[in-house]
Amino acid sequence: MEERLAELASGHGSRVGEDAEATLQAGGKRLRPLLVLLCAGPQAGDRATAAATAVELIHMATLVHDDVLDSAPVRRGEPTVLARSGRDRATAVGDFLLSRAFAELAAVGDQEAIQTLAAASTSLARGELAQRQGAYDLDLGEDDYFHRCSLKTARLFEASCRVGRQSTSEVGVDELAEFGSRIGLAFQLLDDVLDVVGPPERTGKAIGTDLLDGTVTLPLIWARQVDQEIAADGLEGLDEASAAVVCEQIVATRATDRVRARAGEEIDAAKVTLGSAGLDSEDVRLFSLIADGVVERYS
Repeated sequence: MEERLAELASGHGSRVGEDAEATLQAGGKRLRPLLVLLCAGPQAGDRATAAATAVELIHMATLVHDDVLDSAPVRRGEPTVLARSGRDRATAVGDFLLSRAFAELAAVGDQEAIQTLAAASTSLARGELAQRQGAYDLDLGEDDYFHRCSLKTARLFEASCRVGRQSTSEVGVDELAEFGSRIGLAFQLLDDVLDVVGPPERTGKAIGTDLLDGTVTLPLIWARQVDQEIAADGLEGLDEASAAVVCEQIVATRATDRVRARAGEEIDAAKVTLGSAGLDSEDVRLFSLIADGVVERYS
């Protein structure tokens, strides 16, 4: 899959190709394509490899587009495509990565994966729109937050498991898709905790980046249920220093501990689904290791 990603980033002109290659080589956990391949199992072939490649391309495309929308200068400790090459070129790179994802699936004739990942891509866009609509809104509730997370993060994890399993078997597809959805939600919950507690040298971004962007997350929602004075003047006027102060106030309410615990509940529920997915004991162990890694990670 890594070799295929490198091939896809080359041969499309130096300008877009260089930025696409830099994006794909910037690191990352490759968690979504790993789920594709593990769900496909030892018999995984070209369809599973193409699906894993497509999933990572879609994920990277959304990161590039997110950075454009957020005017983000840094991701994973490195300058974003936006910072290096400007808004227009970054938008084009995101579009390029997305188009290559579906071309990869079309090349192996995997119509089922195309439909699944097209639906997931639509959910990603809807989730981003919901985040934009709720920006700076301190009245945003838990239901709105979880709905946004389902669309923006959990859905691609779910789709990764579904397309992987469908490439080799019809057994356990729905159970593994639920597993993916639950660990995807846990992943987002932990991401939002890490934005508050850092550390920046591990996460690759400053503490309070979400606050500065106006993104209302569960740690802030739960902290304000304890202390309404937190960010009482709104998020619009925050700078890095004042955002760091708000993060300290959030931590003082133990809201981040509660969100970590909520993520742990999702991981536990995800593991329960494995019992009815038709997996052998070694597969259950591997999937459980991945689930545990989601809540034990720093970035």
